[in-house]
Amino acid sequence: MPTTWIITANAGRARFFSENDPAEPLQELQDMVNNGARLRTQESETDRLGPRAAGKSSHSIGSAQSGAAVHNNAPSGGASGAPTSMYEPNQTPAEHETELFAKDISKFLMKSHQEGLFDHIVLSASPQFLGSLRANFDPHLKPLIKTEFNKDYTHVAPHQLRDQLQAQQAKSE
Repeated sequence: MPTTWIITANAGRARFFSENDPAEPLQELQDMVNNGARLRTQESETDRLGPRAAGKSSHSIGSAQSGAAVHNNAPSGGASGAPTSMYEPNQTPAEHETELFAKDISKFLMKSHQEGLFDHIVLSASPQFLGSLRANFDPHLKPLIKTEFNKDYTHVAPHQLRDQLQAQQAKSE
């Protein structure tokens, strides 16, 4: 009988369960914690973010500078003619930690699949983290995903997880 791994995840935690037989209880295999997601902002950020920091991030905390322009030796940026000012990272430190965690999950799953430990994946993650997982999953793993849920079940007890997933599946059909 094929083995299915059920993964429940959010930006701070991922739990891995094995299902060999639907009549048997799920077996918890791994509980990964993203320590970077648990850090307070001042612990993870060593530099002060400027007014344009992470302007391309999903949080859009950056904004165009108002008032006097900051001039430097860099050429004018873009068609607007506004001078290029400060460094503008694409991600906040928290977004970077989330991406690294998604990559760690993908590496763990890829290694486990190469060892023949599972045949299929059921993936359940918080909506924002699910997008990060999709973007960072190894292409060889994507065809193994038989069901995907955009719901965070990381705090559900193993004996209730299967029922929660089945109820969610019924809602989506």
